[in-house]
Amino acid sequence: MNTKGMNLKGRVALVTGGSRGIGRATVLRLAEQGANVVVNYVRDEAAARKTVEAALRHDVKALAVRADVAQLVEAEHLIQTIVEEFGQLDFLICNAGIWEGAPIEFLGEEQWDRVLNINLKGTWAVCHAAVPQMKRQGGGRIVIVSSTAGQRGEANYSNYAASKGGQISFTKSLAAELGQHQINVNAVAPGWVLTEMSTGVFANLEYRKAIEESIPLRRIASVDDIALPIVFLCSEWARHITGEVLNVNGGSVLCG
Repeated sequence: MNTKGMNLKGRVALVTGGSRGIGRATVLRLAEQGANVVVNYVRDEAAARKTVEAALRHDVKALAVRADVAQLVEAEHLIQTIVEEFGQLDFLICNAGIWEGAPIEFLGEEQWDRVLNINLKGTWAVCHAAVPQMKRQGGGRIVIVSSTAGQRGEANYSNYAASKGGQISFTKSLAAELGQHQINVNAVAPGWVLTEMSTGVFANLEYRKAIEESIPLRRIASVDDIALPIVFLCSEWARHITGEVLNVNGGSVLCG
C-alpha cells in the first residue's frame, strides 16, 4: 500500500489555461507535490512565465507553451512538445475555458460557437491528442474542470451551461472507454469561485452577499479550494475513482 499517495515527484502534468485563476493554483499545487508542470496559455505570456517562475521554486521542471486548444492542430503540437521535452504525460488538467452568455434571443451564433469551441471542443481536442501517449506509457489521469452550471443550468448563460454539461457527459464516456488502459477520467464541478472571470460580478457587494448567503458554507471558493481536489484526483489516493464528478461548491448544489 502506497502511504505517500500525494507524492507526485517525477510525474509530468499539463494544465490548460494554466496561467491564472484555477489553472495557476493547480499548477502550483502540483509543483508543490513534486510534479513537473506545463503551463498552457493563449494570450497572456507574461502571466504564464510568472506562473512558471513560481513553480520552479518547488525544485521541479516547468515550461510555458502557447496553444489554442480549441484548434486540434495546436492541441496536437502542445502534446508533441511535452513528449519531446519530458518523454511522458501523466496528468492532463482540462481547465481552459471562458464564461460568456446572453439571454437566448440575444445569444448570437458567434458567441455560441466561441464558448462551445473553447470549453467543449478544446477539452475534446487536448484529450484526443493526449490519450495515445497515455496509452503508450500504460496509464494516466485526466481531470476536466466543469461547473455547477453543467449540472443545473444557468439562466442567460445557456451556451456556457451546455458546454459544461457536455464536459460532464464527456468525462463519463471517457472513463468507461479508457479504464481498461489504466487512464482515470474525472471532473470537478466548482460553484462560484473568486477569479478574474467573476470580478465584475462580485463588485456589487449586495449581490456578493446574497450569493454567500445562498451557499451553506457561507463563503465563495478560492482558486485553491478547487486546485486541491484536482491534485487529489491525480494522486494515488484516488486510484480507484473514475467517471466521478466531484462537486466543490460549498453545498450550493447537491448532486448525487
